Amino acid sequence: MRKTQGRYNDMKGNIPQEIPHEIRYQPIGTIHSPFQDLSGMPIQPAGAKGIVGTVEVREEFSEGLRDLSGFSHIILIYHFHKSQGYALSVTPFLDTVPRGVFATRAPRRPNPIGISIVELTKVEGNILHIKNVDIVDGTPLLDIKPYVPEFDIHEGVRIGWLAGKTGKAEKTKSDRRFT
Repeated sequence: MRKTQGRYNDMKGNIPQEIPHEIRYQPIGTIHSPFQDLSGMPIQPAGAKGIVGTVEVREEFSEGLRDLSGFSHIILIYHFHKSQGYALSVTPFLDTVPRGVFATRAPRRPNPIGISIVELTKVEGNILHIKNVDIVDGTPLLDIKPYVPEFDIHEGVRIGWLAGKTGKAEKTKSDRRFT
């Protein structure tokens, strides 16, 4: 795509579209976990091994859960509802050096959207039973996608400043720095 005077043209001559100034989403459900407070909870699913929770999908979206039980893992996309404001430079949990927010998974972002890959253990009606939950209780759910290793795992990946630090995620707990 090429930007032309605030509009995008798809390079095939199709009609350019305005970039919206605001995008709205509605929660499709609520994520429930044992974490009532941000402080002390795992910072990634790798540090939440065995921690169980549920996802309550609103009834009007429950038909969309059909066939989901065939997947062992799902990607939850959610709104960081406890995050207030944002900073373009943050000191992430696994580092002491300020980093650009887009090079981190910090929750204080211009669009406070989070993702977690969790294990799906059971589907009962509109309730998903999940494991390895690193999400605060009451978090609004925006979307669910199936986790597919062939689509989601890539070879030759570089992890920037996180090289040599990822093993610490299992033991690192959240504090109040992003609230």
